[in-house]
Amino acid sequence: MDTIRQGAAAELWQSLVREACTRCGQSLDEAQESYLVFVLLRHQRDGHLLARTQALEWLEAQLRVGSARTDALRDVGDRCLLIAGLFPALAQRRRVSVEYFIDLGRGAYQGVADSGRSAYADLFAQLASTYHQLVHTLRAVRGEPVVSLGSHRHGMLH
Repeated sequence: MDTIRQGAAAELWQSLVREACTRCGQSLDEAQESYLVFVLLRHQRDGHLLARTQALEWLEAQLRVGSARTDALRDVGDRCLLIAGLFPALAQRRRVSVEYFIDLGRGAYQGVADSGRSAYADLFAQLASTYHQLVHTLRAVRGEPVVSLGSHRHGMLH
């Protein structure tokens, strides 16, 4: 029964991501779309997502080695992506800009890419370079109008 639920959830997230891309006039390649759906599935029941302090999580990841470090950085990148895209008001409540979460998350993904595990490294280098695009997609999933995130570099988005 869990397989059926997981499959239905995956199809729902995939459909929402594709509709969001259409609304904001962009396209994700297969790797980007699949990874974004994976992140949404993986964190859909994370009751502590908004309670964590991502900068501290990033610092703790730096103290780890090998795959533990890579996994911790991936988690920081994933959570920052979700916060910037789906919960931007959290940034305002914490008195930081959405760009703060974008920069932290993009840097975490770049750290995964720099770990050197070939296919994994290539995927995360691509995700790091298209992080704004992924955030735009999640904003469109929320139903928000498309706004250029880069133009609000020092301000807060609502």
